[in-house]
Amino acid sequence: MAKIVYFLWILVFIQLCRCEAFEQGKGKLGGHGYFHRRINGPGFFHLQKGDLHINVTNWGATLVSLTLPDAKGHIADVALGYDSLASYMNVSSTRPYLGAILGRVSNRVKNAQFMLNGETYHLPKNDGNNTLHGGLRGFDNVLWKVKEYRGGRRPSVKFTYHSFDGEQGFPGDLDVSVTYTISGDMELRLDYEAIPRNKATPVSLTTHAYWNLAGHNSGRDILDNSVKIWASHYTPTDDHLIPTGQILPVKGTPLDFRKETIVGSRINKVKSNEKPPGFDNNYVLDGPKLKNGLKPAARMKDPWSSRVMEVWSTAPGMQFYTSNNLKDTVGKGGFLYKPHTALCFETQGFPNAVNQPNFPSVIVKPGQIYRQTMLYKFSVDKY
Repeated sequence: MAKIVYFLWILVFIQLCRCEAFEQGKGKLGGHGYFHRRINGPGFFHLQKGDLHINVTNWGATLVSLTLPDAKGHIADVALGYDSLASYMNVSSTRPYLGAILGRVSNRVKNAQFMLNGETYHLPKNDGNNTLHGGLRGFDNVLWKVKEYRGGRRPSVKFTYHSFDGEQGFPGDLDVSVTYTISGDMELRLDYEAIPRNKATPVSLTTHAYWNLAGHNSGRDILDNSVKIWASHYTPTDDHLIPTGQILPVKGTPLDFRKETIVGSRINKVKSNEKPPGFDNNYVLDGPKLKNGLKPAARMKDPWSSRVMEVWSTAPGMQFYTSNNLKDTVGKGGFLYKPHTALCFETQGFPNAVNQPNFPSVIVKPGQIYRQTMLYKFSVDKY
């Protein structure tokens, strides 16, 4: 009898883990169904609740796709990404970080160095003379372990990674986790946690998801999208996108999105050395906090599909980026991603905070736990 019960439990487990659309050995996506789990190597993982479908990979703990209906019930994948794992494993310094988790320190560190507890730490230079998104091989370009993978009312997958002392020049061993959860019918929640084991270290995690609510392959840019940002101040930068240390009001500047504004109406007015020009700015989030610490950060609306995305976060800052540097990037289905194909809302600690004592600190000490949460809420605006 015990053997029969055990056998039945095995059958149940296999059924729960049944996956259909990952081609073993090729590492390619196959539609919007389930993806095969390869716990000991990189693979794709599917979460679903109602009409919301999400695919992620444990390579870089990356968001691969997110599909949902528009006001007329038409389904589209609104997240930019790649078809294959090989494309995500690109280590080029010009890679666009599509959907990836960034760390240990997202955004830029001036001169690729910082001082902590009397010691100067030198990081790889992968953005001119500076460090961008954690170095040559940040958290976006490593294999994360799959700690948990659950279905049910709150489908989720938890990825963990051990960053060793000295990795990309950063001090101390650091245990990191990122959990993707479909927390509501049209909600995707990301919970970040990092625990330093033996040394103080800077930590600032974010996701570099690229969003086109008309569909990643719609052929439409985001210039007719409207955006609202809950921020009355921003951190101005030099010509290399390094913050000057100032915190200035957005009032009277092209960066003022406190009221819903069409992106294309301002994009040529913003100071930018990027070609084509566009927004690539850190905002100081000051929306009202909820009891759980979340506060509104941004709202994006696509007029063509009527899809709406709200961004909520516990982080102090947010990088608003109009994908200015996408240069014929080959994405899913062979579709070419061009400049202004998508919008990014990267909730974060302030860029170069490790070198700016007047910015909110990103230093986490042994005995402390870094925790941040990001929440996407999707809906349709039925006029």
